[in-house]
Amino acid sequence: MATAQGVIDINSDVGESFGAWPMGYDERTLASVTSANIACGFHAGDPATMRETLRTAARLNVSCGAHPGYPDLVGFGRRDMAMSPDEAAADLMYQVGALWAIARAEGVQIRHVKPHGALYNRAARDYVLALALARAVRSLDLGLVLVGLAGSAMEQAAGEAGVAFAREAFADRAYNSDGSLVSRSRPGSVIENPAIVAQRAVSIARNGSIETYDGGRINLVAHTICVHGDTKQAAQTALAVKEAIATASIRIEPLWEIVS
Repeated sequence: MATAQGVIDINSDVGESFGAWPMGYDERTLASVTSANIACGFHAGDPATMRETLRTAARLNVSCGAHPGYPDLVGFGRRDMAMSPDEAAADLMYQVGALWAIARAEGVQIRHVKPHGALYNRAARDYVLALALARAVRSLDLGLVLVGLAGSAMEQAAGEAGVAFAREAFADRAYNSDGSLVSRSRPGSVIENPAIVAQRAVSIARNGSIETYDGGRINLVAHTICVHGDTKQAAQTALAVKEAIATASIRIEPLWEIVS
């Protein structure tokens, strides 16, 4: 089972430096991807970093999107928070609006929204939250694509809200047999070897399937594959994924062009 359109997007979470504390190797990573998810200051990033990341992405012809998360700089947005769906939706709109304003000043168009970390994982299984986020994206009236875990509550919620949805898969994260991501607290949940990540990316893009944490296999048809940008090998991994997919004769295009 291959991607329905015969193409795939490669995205990365970037713009996560904060003040004097750098995170990732954004320029080198962005050179190998087609879509950038830019932190909006709640879990990581700051206004200057947002602007610099937008400029770098535009120069490299990478499509830009917002990467809103919980207000959790200390925990990098990876800790669940007791927020109501309405509160989370308002936070999402606030963050997207901030990035949109800087992007407008830089002449860059924002194309998508991908929730970050714990917010993403909760929305993948919590339909009420997912629907609140999807409706928030729609209410912004910017024609944004919502990016979420393939086959999750987010996909159903996007359909209900009338928002274009991009099914996302993770080549550098381990999967449970139900299609959810293995908790980062478990060993082997994050795959660090670029060659292995590239092999998994090709399996997703060409076959629509991936091996699970327990050695099984699940169907995983996706529009976009994420390569996390906060690891020391992010740029190397992104390049390996790009080259492996190209070698497999699969076209690489920005997610908004695939979905819209």
